[in-house]
Amino acid sequence: MTLKDLNKMTSTLSNTKKMPVLFLGHGSPMNAIEENEFVASFRQLGKDLVKPNAILCISAHWETKGTFVTAMQNPPTIHDFGGFPQALFDVQYPAPGSPELAKETKSIITKTVVEFDDKWGLDHGAWSVIKHLYPNADIPVIQMSIDYSKPPQYHYKLARELAGLRQKGVLIIGSGNMVHNLRLVAWNKLNDTFAFDWATEANEKMKQYILDDNHQNLIHFRNEGKAFDLAIPTPEHYLPLIYTLALKEKNETVSIFNDKPVGGSLTMTSLKIDSD
Repeated sequence: MTLKDLNKMTSTLSNTKKMPVLFLGHGSPMNAIEENEFVASFRQLGKDLVKPNAILCISAHWETKGTFVTAMQNPPTIHDFGGFPQALFDVQYPAPGSPELAKETKSIITKTVVEFDDKWGLDHGAWSVIKHLYPNADIPVIQMSIDYSKPPQYHYKLARELAGLRQKGVLIIGSGNMVHNLRLVAWNKLNDTFAFDWATEANEKMKQYILDDNHQNLIHFRNEGKAFDLAIPTPEHYLPLIYTLALKEKNETVSIFNDKPVGGSLTMTSLKIDSD
């Protein structure tokens, strides 16, 4: 390790101005290599944000029993999908990991025992969006898993314990989709701005709850009726939103972008929470 590397490592989690929090609708893995308005927004966002010291990502695509954080120095790029062009499987996102951030994350969480993971890496919920934010892959990235055995209220409270990381230059990203029902996708309209009525209803209601800071209704989404049941048939793509909202402070505002449906039953709606 060079002196430069050592200095970078020891200064990674120095105190900073409070970082924003993001929820990114990641949609199809093809967004990693295709050019569209959604990835253009991600690129612009990366230019507008203060460059973080590190990134902690909660992705819909890493569900575990218990809570884990990736703790390796060089996380592999995971191609956790099938049936796509070879060009997508050829994508590598060689961002470094951050054992230091993994240790810090473990130390500040009291709600559960956080375990270190040295096998997972960066799944497409993480790299397919982060590669547009930071194409040089020069910012350390770790992932924190979603414990599939726990209810949304648990995840909301767990996420609150991450708040201190925001003042250490850590950009926390939830990556999923607010409306995500692959069983009902209109595949012939996957590249169109098109939503089924129930998807529009659920997405609009979610946005209103978000803007009203009505987090309890979003946490208890199973009480919201049929449109929510269709929008969230399983919770893994929705729970990263809960992590993001849990980190919103009273004096902060929510900016909504990429707010469009695709394929009838997916929305790309994304959020930035910031005090500016």
